[in-house]
Amino acid sequence: MSTHRLLPIDPQTGRVRDLRTPTAHIGAFGPLGTVRSAAHGKPGPLIEEIAASGLRGRGGGWFPTARKMEAVVASAADRRTRSPGSRPVVIANAMEGEPASGKDAVLLAHVPHLILDGIQAAAATVGATDAYLAVHRGTPSVKMLEHAIGERRSDAVRVELITPPARYVASEESALAHWAGDGVATPVFGDRPFERGMNGRPTLVQNAETLAHLGLIARHGGAWFAEVGDPEAPGTTLVSVGGRVRQPGVIEVPTGTPVADLLARCGDTDGPVEGFLTGGYGGAWVTSEALSSAAWAPAQVRDAGGVIGAGILWALDAQVCPLHEIARVAAYMAGESAGQCGPCRFGLPSLADDLEDLAGGACTSDDLARIGERLSLVVNRGGCKHPDGTARFVSTGLAVFEAEVSEHLRGGCTATRPGHTLPLPKARKTPVKRAGKDFK
Repeated sequence: MSTHRLLPIDPQTGRVRDLRTPTAHIGAFGPLGTVRSAAHGKPGPLIEEIAASGLRGRGGGWFPTARKMEAVVASAADRRTRSPGSRPVVIANAMEGEPASGKDAVLLAHVPHLILDGIQAAAATVGATDAYLAVHRGTPSVKMLEHAIGERRSDAVRVELITPPARYVASEESALAHWAGDGVATPVFGDRPFERGMNGRPTLVQNAETLAHLGLIARHGGAWFAEVGDPEAPGTTLVSVGGRVRQPGVIEVPTGTPVADLLARCGDTDGPVEGFLTGGYGGAWVTSEALSSAAWAPAQVRDAGGVIGAGILWALDAQVCPLHEIARVAAYMAGESAGQCGPCRFGLPSLADDLEDLAGGACTSDDLARIGERLSLVVNRGGCKHPDGTARFVSTGLAVFEAEVSEHLRGGCTATRPGHTLPLPKARKTPVKRAGKDFK
């Protein structure tokens, strides 16, 4: 395979090929080959190719993958001097925590063995003895994944499929390590997973897309991977494009592709767009004007005011009230809290109530000022980044839709079509009555 694609396209149908069997997988990508393991406190030699590739995590933070893996190995080497036998763990995060995202589901449905290849390559490189693939409980692909894992009995490291509950923060990396060790999918305060993760062991948590890319780098090398895309964040990336576009779905593009080209790949917008949500419900809103000239790469989207995050681009229908959408998502995010700290347990529900009043036209300028105060109080005070992401989603929305806020303060609304567009799972009551409820 010479193209830089995770999702091979059938030239006759134009659709993503089904590579769920080992035979089809190897026919498309070729065999993985032997990946030499970590030794003497140093990563396996593949780390040099990963560093040369410039691969950055595709789960939301876009952190350099090689640096994260090196940190796991260094932590394991230091820990063994004090606690022999504390070998690393690898967890593949395919939880798809963002409701507007579909990329993990597409990867699992079409190229599951590429993810499993990446898990094996990562496990060898950091010297892991245990590996897990995490998908939300109730994911339709569970049986297929169990079968795929069972077909790989010759793999050096056995992969176990785990199914944490379908809660937003359950996909946070410390929550995944907590679930793998103790069966509780709540974030853990203090040490990060690369230091002390599952059962106190150094744990590498990587997004499924990142590991799929790793499966290709192990075959073709770092320089090959870096041939395409933005030099600061090379390679291709999967983008979940939704909202007011003619053909919503998951597309694969080189990083640095103009946002206008992403929209064109999806048939362009289908009517007026009020603004764009980037990165998901922990991401940021951006005006159409600011994003129209941007490229889909972390720095460029950030300069436009957005966040790539988990690779979500949502075009908001200008006929729908943006404040009602923001209030709905804020209530959902408050309900998805694990209830372990004040900003989530008290701050987010109060913020959601205020936003509901604003959307309903029952908010005064004093109430709006209180929303601003509450936003400042939840940032950088939680045990994880859940309240920070929610605050960013809300604050950027209020700024981008400032004219609509003013209209609502006067008791009006410019929406010409009722209903909602942003996808949400069934809402839960807020706040949670007991910390960690529904996270087992």
